[in-house]
Amino acid sequence: MPKESAVYTHGHHESVLRSHEWRTAANSAAYLLPRLRPGQAVLDVGCGPGTITADLAELVSPGRVTGVDTGRGVLDRAAGVASGRGVDNVEFAVGDVQALDFPDDSFDVVHAHQVLQHVGDPVGALREMRRVCRPGGVVAARDSDYAAMTWYPETAGLTRWQELYGRVARANGGEPDAGRRLLSWARRAGFTDITPSAAVWCFATPADRAWWSGLWADRTTTSAYARSAVDGGHADAAVLTEVADAWRAWGEEPDGWFMVPHGEVLCRA
Repeated sequence: MPKESAVYTHGHHESVLRSHEWRTAANSAAYLLPRLRPGQAVLDVGCGPGTITADLAELVSPGRVTGVDTGRGVLDRAAGVASGRGVDNVEFAVGDVQALDFPDDSFDVVHAHQVLQHVGDPVGALREMRRVCRPGGVVAARDSDYAAMTWYPETAGLTRWQELYGRVARANGGEPDAGRRLLSWARRAGFTDITPSAAVWCFATPADRAWWSGLWADRTTTSAYARSAVDGGHADAAVLTEVADAWRAWGEEPDGWFMVPHGEVLCRA
């Protein structure tokens, strides 16, 4: 099977992990939770630092959960998260969603959160997720949609960020507006029993604004995304600094409000 060709735009900089470690099954996989049962075998594709993975493991115990990601360093971090919470029915391994190292029909649930937007062939990835899912099981995917993100007050700096991020992500081989495409991708992957839905994150309290704006300001100047923006000729350091400053200014707005929409699909294997 082909290996993944796209570059992961965000990388695993501290500003990225700061965001990813905030994620839980409740705030990032609520659409899947009614389908979970004790004793199930679950695969969490692109598990990152493992906070969602550990939640899934607690929900399906005594079933087993396997988390896979492309980076060994982040998997070590995920193992530490699980160990620190006393979750012992989970394991982590390096893995590629385009070529999963598991036999056919290995899992009852195969889950991917914010993964398909970063792969070169999301339809192929969904087919591979289906291959390792048992007949009658569930393939679940959730992805944000950058072009549909919206905020208040309006600011040219964040509009510039939105346009810049889209260019960088596509140059890296991904599709940042994945949320709206999940249903289409699932149908093209051969699924016929699909439950589509949508949900949002909203950052509007002073603490949420400070956290969200701060991590994006840092990500804009210091992460793998920043290197891709400069190396790809999409922006120079001065532009990235201006965008980061716009994020910080928005974070100080008492009326500040930011919405991140997500598409979701539950696909019967």
